[in-house]
Amino acid sequence: METIMPPDHPFPPPSGARPALGLIGAGAFGAFCIPHLARHFRVHAFDPARDVAGLARQHDVRAAALAEAAAQPVVVLAMPVRAVGAVAHAIAPHLRPGCLVLDVCSLKARPLATLARILPPFVDIVGTHPLFGPQSGRDGIAGLRIALCAVRGRREAAVARFLRCQLGLKVIRTTADEHDRQMAYVQGLTHLIARTVMAMGMPRLDQTTATFDHLLRMVDTVRHDSDALFRTIAMENPLVEAVKAEFFAAARQLEAALER
Repeated sequence: METIMPPDHPFPPPSGARPALGLIGAGAFGAFCIPHLARHFRVHAFDPARDVAGLARQHDVRAAALAEAAAQPVVVLAMPVRAVGAVAHAIAPHLRPGCLVLDVCSLKARPLATLARILPPFVDIVGTHPLFGPQSGRDGIAGLRIALCAVRGRREAAVARFLRCQLGLKVIRTTADEHDRQMAYVQGLTHLIARTVMAMGMPRLDQTTATFDHLLRMVDTVRHDSDALFRTIAMENPLVEAVKAEFFAAARQLEAALER
């Protein structure tokens, strides 16, 4: 089996064994990742706000302390954008030389700059953003898309290969700035529309069209997202402000046209 780590990695797995991975954060998305990662890694999971022991029993992973999870050769950070700085400071003393740190934040420029500034220089960093979640990936993740940003080190190509060949994902290699520019529309606009529809409190409808059903599926997918994710998408990406202004201006223009 192909692993993320090159042959000269200072902590190679024993022959025939799965490599070890530390997962920091087992919230909605972190917990969703566990069964997919556990097929390829010995996962050591940590989350101070979650019953990781229960997840561990379900998926054959180890509930670990922060220091243990951070000491693995691959470390995945799955927490809200606003927590990245604090977590980076907390794990920095425990990271081993040559380890690979990845994040799954829905924004890239600010979190990756924070990781590059705080984590020690002997750590490789690759940014990822799975363009799916527990709802859109509930029937499997093969064929879904993931954005990938090189930050530090030379293992981005190996990460892309693992994501593509082992997890079956479609990898989009991009820069952090370009990613955030596109997410201002892709996520910002989607959540603005969906949250607006949710706020309308529509009654139950059974005489729907295929187009309306598409709209409801989008709303239902967003409905289960946490408030923290919505804040990240709508408020913490500075590029969303321009998209929001365009959206509400277009809505006012349409309202004025209908009145005329």
